[in-house]
Amino acid sequence: MLLLTGEFEHTLDEKNRLFISNKLRSQIDVKEYGGDFYLAMGPNGVLCLYPEKYFQQIALAGAPGTAAPDEVVAFERMTFAMASRVELDRQGRLLLPEKIKKRANLGSSLTLVGVRDHIEIWNSEDWEQYLTDNISQYQHQVAQARHTVLQKQSRQVEE
Repeated sequence: MLLLTGEFEHTLDEKNRLFISNKLRSQIDVKEYGGDFYLAMGPNGVLCLYPEKYFQQIALAGAPGTAAPDEVVAFERMTFAMASRVELDRQGRLLLPEKIKKRANLGSSLTLVGVRDHIEIWNSEDWEQYLTDNISQYQHQVAQARHTVLQKQSRQVEE
């Protein structure tokens, strides 16, 4: 199971290469998920980096079964046309194609965020704003999740 976590601040170099921290890369089982990645646009226009074998599973799963035929075609077009297979160089960097960088509206100061099964690539300022805008909702959700776990544990002890 993929469980990517953490925030890592990096700067694009003059050749649009982005360093992927070893602390982040080491969270990926290369045998299970592969050593290369796919860059793809994610929800809300955030650029996502998926381990190659995981991305293949998502892409080949296709649109939801309830999707209309034209929605399935659109999903496939967008998924495959806007994804790019990338390899890391020996220093752990990937080349961020200019077209993808432009579509994702990325500058040179970036924050990589581990989000369970993928890595999101944010402008550092946008990430900080997102945190500011969503921290209270997150705190409430964590409290609820913790309460649910504690209730479940309490019931198990009683049984």
